[in-house]
Amino acid sequence: MGIFARLARLIKSNINDMISTSEDPEKMLNQVVLDMNEQLHEAKKQVAVAIADEKKLAKQAEQEASNAAEWERRAMMAVRAQDDALAKEALARKREHDNLAEQFKLQWQKQKAAVDQLKVALRALSNKIEEAKRKKALLIARKRRAEAQKAIQATMSGLKNASAFETFDRMENEINRVEAEAEAGAELAEEYSGDVLKERFAQLEMTSGAEEDLVSLKRKMGLIPEEPEQEAQPVRVEEEFEQLDDAEREELARALEELEAEQQAELRLKR
Repeated sequence: MGIFARLARLIKSNINDMISTSEDPEKMLNQVVLDMNEQLHEAKKQVAVAIADEKKLAKQAEQEASNAAEWERRAMMAVRAQDDALAKEALARKREHDNLAEQFKLQWQKQKAAVDQLKVALRALSNKIEEAKRKKALLIARKRRAEAQKAIQATMSGLKNASAFETFDRMENEINRVEAEAEAGAELAEEYSGDVLKERFAQLEMTSGAEEDLVSLKRKMGLIPEEPEQEAQPVRVEEEFEQLDDAEREELARALEELEAEQQAELRLKR
């Protein structure tokens, strides 16, 4: 019964107190469950021994009762043989076996009652251990959740620190400064490379296109009269073109191509 007392004390102990004093509650709980399973295994072995003793006592009681019956049969044989002295000795032996059978029976009954109690206790302890296992899983889940909440709170506390946001602001200002320097460098490069003149002409073309679009819109709204269409006058250049040499023809062709390109560019701007 000592094993049951130790196991009962282990189960009744305050697991929460052990957790508070343990550096790693999860490992502590796992070790407690392992110890409980080992002691339960020992308890089962002791119960098995008690059951074996019970069965042995029952067989001994049956054997003594059988021996008593055998000596009674022999006494009856002696009586039939008219040998009363032998019959008395057989009956005396029968009485001895009856007494032993009665003693074994009493011991068997006590052992059976103890075994029944041990079985009930073992079943209860097994249920307690299963309950402890479930409680262990719950406690471990609570512990992990608490650790996760603690980590989240630590992270949030770090984000609340003003220095973190000041770092972001400082980096943003630094990036703005670098971008401004890059834009200033690009403007200086255009100044010294002569691209400013090109930009001025581009702005003039954009402004000219806007003026033409405004005039076209006013004509569409009827605010200014429509401009009369001018009939194209045929240009007679065939004879003059034939009189030009090859170099003049090539120069004239290039000029016509440039003129056509400018007209197409103006059309695109108007659109």
